[in-house]
Amino acid sequence: MRDAYQEQMAALNSVLGQMVDEVGREMALATRALLETDLELAEQVISDHDAVTKRSVEAEDLAFQLMALQAPVAGDLRSIVSGFQLVSEIDRMGALALHVAKVARRRHPAKVLPDEVAGYFEEMGRLAVELAGNARRVVETQDYHDALTLMDDDDAMDDLHRHLFTVMMDREWEHGVAAAVDVTLLGRYYERYADHAVLIARRVVFQATGKTPEQLLEAS
Repeated sequence: MRDAYQEQMAALNSVLGQMVDEVGREMALATRALLETDLELAEQVISDHDAVTKRSVEAEDLAFQLMALQAPVAGDLRSIVSGFQLVSEIDRMGALALHVAKVARRRHPAKVLPDEVAGYFEEMGRLAVELAGNARRVVETQDYHDALTLMDDDDAMDDLHRHLFTVMMDREWEHGVAAAVDVTLLGRYYERYADHAVLIARRVVFQATGKTPEQLLEAS
């Protein structure tokens, strides 16, 4: 019975890892669509998003099976409930990548980003994909040490997000209100994407140890 539980839990974590990989790929393509004014890439992200939805259903089915068939208690139940929460966090990351692609599609053939901020979004896209890759690793390995490290990895994203507002508030901003709104929304999408990667790390810490990151730090 215990072996069956471990196998099914490993299968669930594998599917969750694949989901994170897919939303990382989504954000990579959505960022390219945004920077390169590429309608085809934007459409690809939008059409491929169904794959993430299917993975979500698969992951939730596995979690329900674990709950129904393995009669989990204590730590096992905690891991399964955390699995449901991870599905939600990953879904939100995919939704944010989808929003980026839809902005690129909506503004096509016009360029969405003024030259002054394009570099910011290139770096934010790189960081977002890197965070997704790190999140996949901790989901699959359940290494809470790596998860604790990941929780600090969004600081660079937060800095870039703050600097965007400095650029837009400059008196020399000459791209109008519509461009400012697009940049504000897009910046928020990338920031929230990073936030959800950090929340995945928090879930993994709790899943693996039964403690919050703060409790672990207090105990150390």
